[in-house]
Amino acid sequence: MFARTLLRVATPSIRVDHPTTFQLARRALCTRTSKETFAEKAWRNYTSDPTAGTIFDKILSKEIPAEIVHEDGVCIAFRDIAPAAPHHTLVIPKARIDRLSSATAEDTELLGHLLQVAKGVAIADGLDTTGYRVVINDGPHGAQSVYHLHVHVIGGRQMTWPPG
Repeated sequence: MFARTLLRVATPSIRVDHPTTFQLARRALCTRTSKETFAEKAWRNYTSDPTAGTIFDKILSKEIPAEIVHEDGVCIAFRDIAPAAPHHTLVIPKARIDRLSSATAEDTELLGHLLQVAKGVAIADGLDTTGYRVVINDGPHGAQSVYHLHVHVIGGRQMTWPPG
């Protein structure tokens, strides 16, 4: 609400031929980030060979070590190596689903299980009292960087809105 009010107050209603300082600052916030560029590169790699293995496949096969916090017959949860918050865990299915958009009605039980595990991870990390964020990135505009469905459980600090 405050940002919308600020936008209404700070954006001039008259047409100007050169941008104001506020408009320049606002434009800077809307530029591409390295995260988006990384996601676009991941999309190009995925579309060039969708059957190629991902880093998550290597974690599942134990070729790459990970700090595993949960494992069952359906999924695995491990700490993110580049955490966005003090607590950042990824929950991935053992069965490969490239992205949420690729999930089918047959995957409904699996998707529910991933969310239940995400909740359990949050409780184990003590995040259930203060709250946490659950995120699934989908596709290049959703900033998906690994084409193996994964659920982010992020907490331990105040989250902001909008997220990005």
